[in-house]
Amino acid sequence: MASFLLHGIPVSRGIAIGRAHLLTPAALDVKHYLVPEEQVEAEVRRLQDAIAAVHHNLQELWAGLPKDAPTELGAFIDVHALILSDPMISEAPLDIIRARHYNAEWALVTQIDELSAQFDEIEDPYLRERKYDIQQVAERVLKVLTGTALSVAPVFADEDQPPPQMIVVAHDISPADMLAFRDRSFIGFVTDVGGQNSHTAIVARSLDIPAVVGMDQASRLVEQDDWLIVDGDAGVVICNPSQLVLEQYRARQITMAKARKRLLKLKKTPAITRDGTTITLLANIELPDDCPAALEAGANGVGLFRSEFLFMGRGAQALRIPDEEEQFEQYRKAVLAMKGRPVTIRTLDVGADKPLDQTDHTALNPALGLRAIRYCLAEPQMFLVQLRAILRASAFGKVRILIPMLAHAFEIDQTLGMIEQAKIQLRDEKIRFDEGIEVGAMIEIPAAALALPLFVRRMDFLSIGTNDLIQYLLAIDRVDYEVAHLYNPLHPAVLQLIASTIATGHKAGLDVAVCGEMAGDVKLTRLLLGMGLREFSMHPAQLLAVKQEILNTDLGVVTTRTRRILRAMEPGEIASAVEQLQTL
Repeated sequence: MASFLLHGIPVSRGIAIGRAHLLTPAALDVKHYLVPEEQVEAEVRRLQDAIAAVHHNLQELWAGLPKDAPTELGAFIDVHALILSDPMISEAPLDIIRARHYNAEWALVTQIDELSAQFDEIEDPYLRERKYDIQQVAERVLKVLTGTALSVAPVFADEDQPPPQMIVVAHDISPADMLAFRDRSFIGFVTDVGGQNSHTAIVARSLDIPAVVGMDQASRLVEQDDWLIVDGDAGVVICNPSQLVLEQYRARQITMAKARKRLLKLKKTPAITRDGTTITLLANIELPDDCPAALEAGANGVGLFRSEFLFMGRGAQALRIPDEEEQFEQYRKAVLAMKGRPVTIRTLDVGADKPLDQTDHTALNPALGLRAIRYCLAEPQMFLVQLRAILRASAFGKVRILIPMLAHAFEIDQTLGMIEQAKIQLRDEKIRFDEGIEVGAMIEIPAAALALPLFVRRMDFLSIGTNDLIQYLLAIDRVDYEVAHLYNPLHPAVLQLIASTIATGHKAGLDVAVCGEMAGDVKLTRLLLGMGLREFSMHPAQLLAVKQEILNTDLGVVTTRTRRILRAMEPGEIASAVEQLQTL
């Protein structure tokens, strides 16, 4: 068979070598026909029965969860059950059948297409990719309607023999479906859709399985049982590789396995540079249940708790607001799990269209519209509920509040006023909280970085969100594949703005962290250290590799080299100098 290579988005590191196992999705290109008037209610019942069958299947999956299954899997099953129960899935298609006489499959797909279009307008990539959860739930219902088995795991002829190592290839994979592979030789996966923040990517990282997503045509080009190499570091999949290529990648696997074993020995080693400077390494989390992985990796605390997880995945009717008690319990759970280490909770950071607000407003440019702190200040009651919940959790351990997307002094002042209002209410109610809780600003808008004195006078700490800072500074939509190649963290303007933010913050006596993707990129660790960064926050899986780089760094040497890099303007010169930093 001919060998060929595919490129996608790397979401979970490592190399997997095995046979392709193709998952055939319930085709969204379903049959379209009109149901006679006298058969409409029968068609309604057919869809209702299919939804009930999927509910039962999800309950079975939940009941059968192995004890060592990642907590994310149970959470995602709950999310899918909530989506399935939402009227936008469980009732709206029934109305379509009754009003338009569509067959059940057509009615369901019509509704899913409409919901997906709404999610496409959301600017925040994490939330935008939640449309895939809705599509995955719909596929499960379609499988029942079309008579396709819900089980996705392959059946092997001889159960006494170990099954071949397999790499799942699919248009998309539901986290619930991934459970079917838990106890089999599931060593990697490839999908046509998805991104860095998709649920599939999150589960892949939690399982530490090599994965590449966003490959577009992989499920059509790869055939059943093809030999595959998944390079989760480079975002490359090689189909039917030559023997020479196979041997090269197997050698790399052995080398990487040895390197990982060495990294594990660093768990309890303090992150101290060769010349004796202590560096703080924090974890980014989406769920309170991510805390054990953060502790296992040796994190000094949580540098970014993305609280929007509590507001999303609550049904297909876009975002619903959890009440104060629910939020409080989740924040407290994270604080207790971190056993005295600090937990930095970022307030709600969602996009600009209408997932939380049920009006017909649609932002002309969501990236520049009503999002993050702008949205929270426009919805003060919702914001006050979240602030009260966070403050209450601060009675159980070290908590810091992080405010996203600040650009103006009046936004800071209004936010601090809201926090004080929440404190007054809790004092009146005699509810305990940390009176000295620190409040920090996300520096992710160029205007904030350029007017930093406004921020350091008002805030207790700073956290640089490099993902958005680069996006806004270079006018690049990082999820738009047509311009994604222009997204460059080594652009001289980006480097100078980050360096000046770190320097200004430290001069004012404030802690400064980087919590974007740059913090977890080992190729940039020494560059950030040379800029003066002493606090990194990243996905727990990246922490030990970054720690190893820190332990091997002489700050005096890299600081001198970094100053030269910051004076450079030519892209080639900068890239070459950053590479040389890694060899020091």
